[in-house]
Amino acid sequence: MEQTVLPAVEITGHCNYIAAFLTMACPYRCSYCINTYESPRRQGPLLGADAWIAALSRLVNLDKATGQVPVTLQGGEPSVHPGFYEIINGLPERIRIDVLTNLCFDVEEMIGRVKPERLRREAPYASIRVSYHPSEVSLDELLGKTHRLLEAGFHVGIWAVLVPGEEEPILAAQERGRREGIDFRTKEFLGFHGGQLYGQYDDEGAVRMEQRRRVMCSTSELLMGPDGSVYRCHRDLYAGEGAIGNILDPSFEMSEEYRLCEHYGHCNPCDRKVKTNRRQEFGHVAVRSRFVAAGACTGESQVGQGMSQAKTCCDD
Repeated sequence: MEQTVLPAVEITGHCNYIAAFLTMACPYRCSYCINTYESPRRQGPLLGADAWIAALSRLVNLDKATGQVPVTLQGGEPSVHPGFYEIINGLPERIRIDVLTNLCFDVEEMIGRVKPERLRREAPYASIRVSYHPSEVSLDELLGKTHRLLEAGFHVGIWAVLVPGEEEPILAAQERGRREGIDFRTKEFLGFHGGQLYGQYDDEGAVRMEQRRRVMCSTSELLMGPDGSVYRCHRDLYAGEGAIGNILDPSFEMSEEYRLCEHYGHCNPCDRKVKTNRRQEFGHVAVRSRFVAAGACTGESQVGQGMSQAKTCCDD
C-alpha cells in the first residue's frame, strides 16, 4: 500500500529546537524528573514508526541562516518505543537526528542496526546525549556503554543534573569521565528543592507556582508528543493539554504567533530557563510572554510588551 505523502511543513526562521517525544515511558524513576515537574507521568497512544517517519519527513527548511536544526528523538526514554530503530533508519538523510537517552538499551543492537554517520553532524555537542542518573544506573555501566559506542564511531556525550546536595559525587563522576576521554558535562538543577528555586530564568514569576495569570506566549520550539500532538511549551506537553495541532494534520503549519495562555506562573522551568541556543550562544529562552493589558483579556492589539507589566485582568 502506497504511503500517503503529507504537505511540507516549513520550519520558521527563529526555530531553535525540534523535539519528537516518541514516548513518555521510562524505566527510571528519578525524583527530579522534569517530565513530572507538576504533572504525573502519563501514558497514552503512540504513533507507530511509519506514522513518525511520515510526520517528520514533512519538515523542510531545516537549514535556515543559523544552520541545520536537527530533529531530537526523546521522551521519556525514546529507545522504549518499539519502532525506535525503524524511525532512525527510515527518515530521509536531509533530516539530521539527535537522541536524548539514558542509554538503558542494548548498545550492541544499536551498533548492529544504525550506521554511526546517521547520528553524526557538525555541532559543538554530541548528537547522542546521555543522561546520568546515579540512583538508577552504575557509573561503571554507563561509562562502559559510552566507550563502546564511541569505539563504534558514534558521537556520544554524557550530561548530569547537579541536584542540590548531590553535587560532589556527580562532579567526581564528571572528572572520571573526562579522564577517560568522554565529553561529560553538567546541567543546572531547575525548579524547587527544599523550598528554594534553582535555575536562571528570564522571569522567575513564570515558574514560582504561586498563581496563574493570563498571557500571550510565543515559542521558538516545535514540540511533538507521543501521539503527534504539537504543543506550544513543555508545561502543556507534559500535562497533555492545550495542543495547538497535530503533526499528521495536513493543514498543520508551524507559527511563531503569540497565543493566549492561562497558566503563566506555572510554566515548566525548561521553557523559561536562560540557556544556550543550538550554536551554544548564551541568552536564549524558549518561550516569551506578554501580559494581557488590564481590561483586555484577548486580542494582541492591547498586549503589553514588557514583563514588568504584572497587572492583568485575570489575577487570582
